[in-house]
This record gives sequence, structure tokens and C-alpha cells, in this order.
Amino acid sequence: MSKLDDLDDDLKGLWSSLVRLHHRLRDHTKETYNRINPFYEDLFQWSERGSFCGNKDKGITIYNSTTVSGDVKIGEHTWIGPFCSLDGSGGLRIGRYCSISLGCQLLTHDTVKWALSGGIAPYDRRPTIIGDCCFLGSHVVITKGVTVGDHCVIGASTVVTRDVPDYSIMAGVPARQIGEVHINKNGDVKLEYDKK
Repeated sequence: MSKLDDLDDDLKGLWSSLVRLHHRLRDHTKETYNRINPFYEDLFQWSERGSFCGNKDKGITIYNSTTVSGDVKIGEHTWIGPFCSLDGSGGLRIGRYCSISLGCQLLTHDTVKWALSGGIAPYDRRPTIIGDCCFLGSHVVITKGVTVGDHCVIGASTVVTRDVPDYSIMAGVPARQIGEVHINKNGDVKLEYDKK
């Protein structure tokens, strides 16, 4: 017995059309980008979500698998990768020309006191800010109330629990500074790591 046996003719027709659409979009994505996405990522342009977040025609990309909630402001030409969580319940600002990699969690609240008090204490909310021209590696966590300065690199799987100065390279759990970013007037970038 196939999954179509229980469907009436109208639903079978819709399912057949959906399969054709899936194949057409998958083929286009493979040919154009040499990648195979989950079906829902092929349905809509990633830039459409950036426009929907109040930033029409600003070159913002947000993958469809990323959750955006609350008060989130994103600067122009910023790329938000797949499977991220942008928690704006306490106010989240992301600067211009940022690259937020796969699985990043940008938080503006926690429920620690609420849980420990059996629901008596409220959620704790504080704004989080990511400066301009920052790169966040895969699976970075930025906790509530943190400000990341401009031109920063946050290494993969880093957990940032305190403010980060401009031009910093951060890594670890919890994050610590491991180097500096240097940019000359021609736009050449040099990542200088501590020799420790």
C-alpha cells in the first residue's frame, strides 16, 4: 500500500504537482548553486525574509529555517544562515555586513530565575547588540545583554557571555579574546592571533 492509496483524486493531483515543483526547484538549485537544500528552503527566496523583517531592498538574507522573534533589527547586506535563532524578546540589533553562520543563537532573554523560583520570578530580558562587519562562526551563542563590537570574529561554537571590544577575535566556552582583526585603508584584512 502506498501513501497515495488513501488520498482522493484531488489530493493525489496536488501531491503530484508538489512533487513536480520539488524536482524543478531542486534541479534549479543544484544547477545554479551546486547544492541540494531542504524543500522549504527552495520554495522562497532568502532575501524575501530580509525584506519581510522591515528591511526592503537592503540586501539582507535570512534562511527559511531560521527563527526570528520579537524586536529584531538587521543592518543592510547582512547574511543569516540556516537553523539560527534570533531572539528579539529583549531587543536584538545586528549591524551591517555581518555574516551569521549556521546554527547561531542570538539571545536577549533567559528563564533561569523563572524556572528556579517555580514561575514566581519573571523572565530576565536585556538587549543584545552585534556591531557592523562581524563574522559569527557556526553554532555561536551570544547571551542576553551582550554587545559585540564592530569588525569582530567569533569562532565556531563559542559562547559569548560578556561584551566584546571592536576588532576582537574570540573563541572558547566561555569566550576569551585570542587575537585581533587588522584592516588597512585598502580593505586588506589580517587576523593576528595571540602567541600564547
